[in-house]
Amino acid sequence: MKVEQAKQIAEKAIEQLADNLERGHSEGLRMYLAAMAKFPKYSFHNLMLIVSQKPDATNVAGFRTWQQLGRFVKKGAKGIFIIAPIVRRQPVEAEGTEEASTVKLLSFRGVYVFDQSDTDGSPIAEFSKCEGEPNEYTERLKQFVVARGVQLEYSEDIRPALGRCSPGKIELLPGLPSAVEFSTLAHETGHHLLHQSARRAETTKRVRETEAEAVAFVVCSAIGLEATKSSSDYIHLYAGDKDLLAESLQHIQQASSEIMQAIMAEKDCPEPEAH
Repeated sequence: MKVEQAKQIAEKAIEQLADNLERGHSEGLRMYLAAMAKFPKYSFHNLMLIVSQKPDATNVAGFRTWQQLGRFVKKGAKGIFIIAPIVRRQPVEAEGTEEASTVKLLSFRGVYVFDQSDTDGSPIAEFSKCEGEPNEYTERLKQFVVARGVQLEYSEDIRPALGRCSPGKIELLPGLPSAVEFSTLAHETGHHLLHQSARRAETTKRVRETEAEAVAFVVCSAIGLEATKSSSDYIHLYAGDKDLLAESLQHIQQASSEIMQAIMAEKDCPEPEAH
């Protein structure tokens, strides 16, 4: 694939992604965020307790929370022991305002929570996923990564993340669907190309995640995967938008073009549209 051809494909894909971002949150993303809001936020200590007892835990909540989500704990399910605070609300006087209160910590008690795998019932809203079949492109992308001196590994330890990029290494969660594995690897490769350098200090988390996901979207689109909804939803999670894509256009084009030139031959390129 020629450089100019790769840039044209990238530019067209980014324009499509920008248009989708401008439409706002998808209904699927709104449902996902509403469901996730019901799950409690656990302290670091409790997270360690959860991981030590159930390393593959995904969504964890108490018995009543699962009931509110339309699910029930399976008979015989083994709970996960955590520590919960016991608090008391005390009213305080506040002139000219509604009655206020303060929270006083009394003590702690042990409680049991349950992972989603130990429940059944109504389905939980899920985050949109890339769809399609990447075929030989996954292996080509892996070869591109390794050829750049990056160690590629699969690890359960990165859960609940699907992928992770650190200097000289990319890790993927094993057992991902083929399209999700490819899009995740493309995302982490985007991080490697754009953010494992001095430029990282000049960017924010919002910028880095938007750029990496835009790179993944371009590459996925180029090989025929459907990633419009999953990529726009992901970028929305990090408050990315059309303007940010425009500001990062050069970097996104550069990284995605480099990947496409490495994994796609001229015969693999999409046919130009008739005018």
